[in-house]
Amino acid sequence: MIYDISVTALIFFFIFVGLVLGLSFYFGRKKSDSSSYYAAGGQIHWAVNGIAFAGDYLSAASFLGICGMIAVAGFDGFLYAIGFLAGWIVALFLIAEPFKRLGKYTFTDALNAKFNSRAITLAASVSTLIISVFYLIPQMVGAGDLVMPLLGLPHWAGVILVGAIVITIVASAGMASTTYVQFLKGGLLIILSLILTVFILKNGLSLSPSTKDHTYHQFTTVNPQLDGTKVTAAPGWQVLAQQETAGKTFVKLQQNGIERWFYLGKEDGKDVLKETLTIVQKVNGEKLYNGESKEKRKFYQVGHLSKIIVNGKELDKTGAVGPFEFLSTIKDSEITRFLQAKLTDGTDQVTLYYPEVTAGAKFMLPGLKYKIGAGASLWSKLDFVSLMLALFLGTAALPHILIRYYTVKTPRDARKSTILAIAAIGGFYVLTLFIGLGAGVNGVMDVESSNMAAPLLAKAFGAVLFSIISAVAFATVLGTVAGLIVASSGAIAHDFIDIYLKKNLSDDRKVKVGKIAAVAVGVFAILLGMAFKGINVSFLVGWAFAIAASANLPAILFLLFWKRTSSTGISASIVVGIVVSLAIILTSPTMWDKYGLGAENAWHQMENPALISFPLAVLTVYVFSILYPKKELKVQQV
Repeated sequence: MIYDISVTALIFFFIFVGLVLGLSFYFGRKKSDSSSYYAAGGQIHWAVNGIAFAGDYLSAASFLGICGMIAVAGFDGFLYAIGFLAGWIVALFLIAEPFKRLGKYTFTDALNAKFNSRAITLAASVSTLIISVFYLIPQMVGAGDLVMPLLGLPHWAGVILVGAIVITIVASAGMASTTYVQFLKGGLLIILSLILTVFILKNGLSLSPSTKDHTYHQFTTVNPQLDGTKVTAAPGWQVLAQQETAGKTFVKLQQNGIERWFYLGKEDGKDVLKETLTIVQKVNGEKLYNGESKEKRKFYQVGHLSKIIVNGKELDKTGAVGPFEFLSTIKDSEITRFLQAKLTDGTDQVTLYYPEVTAGAKFMLPGLKYKIGAGASLWSKLDFVSLMLALFLGTAALPHILIRYYTVKTPRDARKSTILAIAAIGGFYVLTLFIGLGAGVNGVMDVESSNMAAPLLAKAFGAVLFSIISAVAFATVLGTVAGLIVASSGAIAHDFIDIYLKKNLSDDRKVKVGKIAAVAVGVFAILLGMAFKGINVSFLVGWAFAIAASANLPAILFLLFWKRTSSTGISASIVVGIVVSLAIILTSPTMWDKYGLGAENAWHQMENPALISFPLAVLTVYVFSILYPKKELKVQQV
């Protein structure tokens, strides 16, 4: 899509970025030792830390990814929210207080508190770095998506902009500035999501979801003549070609010299050609949108209700509705979703987005994205279970979340922070259900990026709301990326260089090396953000959760709750968790598609590795602790 630069959006963007950088420079003026840089000196108030927890956790995956996935896949998208929230139960009851007692600066400190093992130091620092990088990818992808409508810049420019700002934040003051950035954007994100939900309910539901600054495109239908299954004529159009792909039939028509693709479907029991959105990539590099150049603006936003049914009666619109009435009306109605198909037309590569009517009851139940019912393949069922396992277990093992426990004074404060975070995050995820559904039926979806569902929905309700929400969403990315880079720099400077390589860095030197590491990780994240453009950010975050659950959680749980756990068992389980989960991810259908080899040709059909990698890591820590028992126990008091 083409996005116009909004002056209002620019103003709010620069206000928020200025505020964020101002906080960074303010804390950067203060003397920063290693404790302050990596853990804010352990002096953050538990209430501030609780909201900062929420701000850190409510990343691009939560606001951009989950809303977009709900808009596209209904309840299946909301499953991510359920999994993300459920993971905090593990953190609250098993991790928060005992983990606070173990550590000092980093995840590696805590894991190695009883052993002083170089193998644990190396394995845990590598694990922290890999998980942080995988979590950074979706944040940078989301940043690029946000900047396109906000500033009118291309995706790559947005990724570079976020990287540059975050590197400045982290290099200025480390965890102190990062905490207050996360506190600010976490609170604002929850408040603004509530405001957006109020707008959605006040606007109600309509078959023609147009607003004062947004007119919904009325998609064309053509009644064709058929000879068997072949389209022979279409009134007003010249029939050029017909192709089938993935069990769907598409027909290329021409009118006034413009070539367009239509989808052959059914409507009221009759064969109908339905207008699609089409991107044609020509061999000479030219790209056509619905048969014309992108500047002609013939590529439209989508997502609407084809039927609205209230109390058994069909309506054109509802007017303002309550939250439960909103959900029940969508459940009783019909939604037109736009699904993707690809085909080759001579030397041209064609990507089609075709309309498919889906019953609201089906949309509001699991099964659109993750096939788990009757007839679903074994791969599909295993992949779904694997995803839920990763989301439930991954939260309590994310390094950038774990280091937040070191920013408060006591284990009791760590527990109170976690309880407040659960309340804030849970409330936010309820709002994402309304925002995602609202985007899916209000004609605002950009088919090239589901990540833009929430900001574009806000744009339909007015430039000011869009500007504020986009700026806060941008700050959301900044805060999360900053936390991840702090965790990464700690793993490199404190864990790997200072402890594993035994460089015995002075306090000032440790901070300086951490800042250099932050710059290096930031640059690497920028490159990855460009490479993964277009993939839903919640999906990408699922990989980071899977690696965290596999590499870190077995080691943490055995360390805390099994006295016979040995350093060899911990380090071996981390290595197995990393290697197995990475092997499954890098050979997954999504990555096979990225390699240009075709998703259908992948060695297996699992996208999420936790179902295999987590049990193997658990088995490894147990077996290796039995085979190589600990020699002595050295308790480090903090």
